[in-house]
Amino acid sequence: MAKKQFVVIGLGRFGESLARTVYNLGHDVLVIDMDEEKIADIADYVTHAVQMDATDENALRKLGLRNFDVAVVTIGSDIQASVMVTLLVREIGVKYIIAKGHSDLHAKVLYKIGADKVVLPEKDMGQRVAHNLVSSNILDYIELSSEYSIMEIEALDSWINKSLKDLELRKKYGINVVAIKDGNDVNVSPGPDEMIMKNDIIVALGTTKDLGKLEGAIGKS
Repeated sequence: MAKKQFVVIGLGRFGESLARTVYNLGHDVLVIDMDEEKIADIADYVTHAVQMDATDENALRKLGLRNFDVAVVTIGSDIQASVMVTLLVREIGVKYIIAKGHSDLHAKVLYKIGADKVVLPEKDMGQRVAHNLVSSNILDYIELSSEYSIMEIEALDSWINKSLKDLELRKKYGINVVAIKDGNDVNVSPGPDEMIMKNDIIVALGTTKDLGKLEGAIGKS
């Protein structure tokens, strides 16, 4: 995997976690934040940490951001600053921009001004927790698009010692089992004769509507 250059602007919990993780994966990471204490705390865990106002276009240009592969704008609750910084890094010429949004409307604005991808962490986490509350067997739920999602399901008692062919999940619900996880082992694209064992985790891909049908059936079981 080729090393890339990332700039993370804004060190809330999301931005800090992302910066540390990307750095630990072997990439160069520059972080920018107004808070001197946050910069000091993360300085040893990224490539470079700079305390400055990210809405200052001249200061951003001096950092050579046009040479970076990815900019991640994770500014906190200041929506105006978030929009301004996203616009600036687009004008400077960063190749790919990810921005953190706070609402669907905010996300729409960020896309309009040049963000390539917008993430809504609070909304996504709320959805994931809600699905788990509805059924303890649903361990995770990730929305891939407005139409498709992935769901991780702990094997129901009624599924144990049955094959995928026996369960007929695709026929009944229209979903595809793309992997089966057993501890640290992952069986990708399992065949129809693959048996489901106790504590297996089934990774299912499907339309949000079809996964909803499966979720409803799980909730009743």
